[in-house]
Amino acid sequence: MTQSTDNDEKPLDPAQEVIVRKLKRMSLVSTLVMVGGFLVVFGVIAYRMSTGGGSAPKWIDATLPLPAGARVISTTASDGRLVVTIEVGGITEVRFFDLQTMESRGRVTFDARK
Repeated sequence: MTQSTDNDEKPLDPAQEVIVRKLKRMSLVSTLVMVGGFLVVFGVIAYRMSTGGGSAPKWIDATLPLPAGARVISTTASDGRLVVTIEVGGITEVRFFDLQTMESRGRVTFDARK
């Protein structure tokens, strides 16, 4: 007893074979691009984790000029800046310094006496 199956595939004509080859090639290229993208993303993540990602100096040794009689209220370092809040003669000032060069980058004065 032999059984005939309807699943026997007929050979493709040449035009269909060309299309099937193009689809396989496009699928292979798409897969390679996706794998390459994943490798780049994971490489960047590994690089940033290994380098620490910080640009702030590791050691700071500086003397910052403040007016005579100034009292430091608070300091904060963030985003490459040093922010110092001082009080001079009843007037509160916030001074900004660059963490890399320790140069003054500006100041804000709060005077309640006016």
